[in-house]
Amino acid sequence: MYTAQGKIDQSALLTEYLPMVRRQALALQVRLPASIELDDLIQAGTVGLLEAMGRFNAGQGASFATFANQRIRGAMLDELRSRDWLPRSVRRSARAVDAAVRRLEQELGRAPEETEIAATLEMPLADYRRLLNDTNSGQLLPFEELMAEGGESRLESRALESPFSQLLDQEKRQRLVEAIEELPEREKLLMALYYQEELNLKEIGAVLGVSESRVCQLHSQAVSRLRVRLAENG
Repeated sequence: MYTAQGKIDQSALLTEYLPMVRRQALALQVRLPASIELDDLIQAGTVGLLEAMGRFNAGQGASFATFANQRIRGAMLDELRSRDWLPRSVRRSARAVDAAVRRLEQELGRAPEETEIAATLEMPLADYRRLLNDTNSGQLLPFEELMAEGGESRLESRALESPFSQLLDQEKRQRLVEAIEELPEREKLLMALYYQEELNLKEIGAVLGVSESRVCQLHSQAVSRLRVRLAENG
């Protein structure tokens, strides 16, 4: 969409792509704590859209839609990361869960059951499940976040990455796919429903025959397993 002078018509693009910003914000909001406002996500995504307009270069090969989509989502994730809403105590607990999972996998040679993880943490199963609910709010988001390094967003346009960077990204994705394949069947199905089919927690609960709270627990546990595997293979 260009002006008579051959420049991008920013006003027309803004009008056309603002609905995309809202769709992305809505899709993201269902995975976040209730304290995160939709308007805040939309505002961050709009900033990302404006940045995309300023930085887009058609000569680099990527379409504007692809470039803008990545910038919008990246801006929303950056906004969420900057808030750092998870208390330090919960972060410490999440690290303790990861350590327990790592130790048990090494000892047992398989994915540990939640009862085994709870026993290793020396807490009743009910307390362990409550802990999973608490930590789930910090396990945000798409697979890119699991593969992020140094807290930096990986949602940059492929057109801006070198071939070597793209190769590294493909290798990380392959390690993630392999780690997912090693998850217990129910957690593997949950991850597919959540990230590929993009079902919300209520819908996933209906498929699995469990409550939304239980879906949160299973998701948190699956993410912990994946973090351990990716750290080991990284």
